[in-house]
Amino acid sequence: MARAIERWHSDMVPAEAATFSREVVAQAGPASAGRAKALLFAASRAARFAAGTGLELRPEVVFCPPVIERFIMANAGAFSAPTARTLRTNCRALGRALAACPEPAPVPLPRERAKKPYTEREISAYLALADAQPTKARCRRSGALICLGAGAGLIGAELSHVRGTDVVARSGGVVVDVGGQRHPRAVPVLSRYQARLVASAGLAGAGYLVGGTERSRRNVASALVASLAGGADLPRLEQARLRATWLAELAQVLGLGAFMAAAGVDCSQRLGDIVRALAPLAEAEAVGLLGGRSC
Repeated sequence: MARAIERWHSDMVPAEAATFSREVVAQAGPASAGRAKALLFAASRAARFAAGTGLELRPEVVFCPPVIERFIMANAGAFSAPTARTLRTNCRALGRALAACPEPAPVPLPRERAKKPYTEREISAYLALADAQPTKARCRRSGALICLGAGAGLIGAELSHVRGTDVVARSGGVVVDVGGQRHPRAVPVLSRYQARLVASAGLAGAGYLVGGTERSRRNVASALVASLAGGADLPRLEQARLRATWLAELAQVLGLGAFMAAAGVDCSQRLGDIVRALAPLAEAEAVGLLGGRSC
């Protein structure tokens, strides 16, 4: 490893940058010759940038985070995206290895996992509780809450802003027209929730399906959720789990698990990029594909 550092040279950087690179990499003490060469490449390019901008070739200057970011941004067109990421990682590693008082490593934070979907038996129990509410209006609102969550995946403000007139039978099924500025769309309702949701929408008319009269109202579903708890064997209803139930059913219908297994994909980070390149489906096709075809 020491010989690899001593013999290393590059015609792409000035002599002072090459000398600086050999010194700092030797101080960092890489574990192998291959790692040493990778650090030398990163250090020499960062030193060339620093020298060209009039900065001192000292580790605390060249490898401080702002200079590293400026170096990467200034050379964005010279390196491919993977190379740029590797250069930044290696420059940061040199900065940590050479710092007299290294900063503490960031504390790993827990990642929120997807909510557990409800079973069919649990959904049936919640619907039975909705039917057992003391007033007809409460029955209608409670049933709509469950159908919009587990049948169309709506949650939060999108759910509370749905009016009876937004539930429409068309394209061979029943769809919910979701308004708002962020994601306006038409969502097909799963077939087994359609009859109940259409009945609730008919009673609500132009009013909000889950209650209230003002669009600015908050926590309108809290009282409904509190009334749909069935004791120890049926805990308090969660809107996030209703949405997770809808997502899990659609993933099963679409064969998403089989697709990701066949593609060797275990993370959905790039699925959005793939989807943006696809042609949009007509509403009638989406209704059939997403389990919204009326029986």
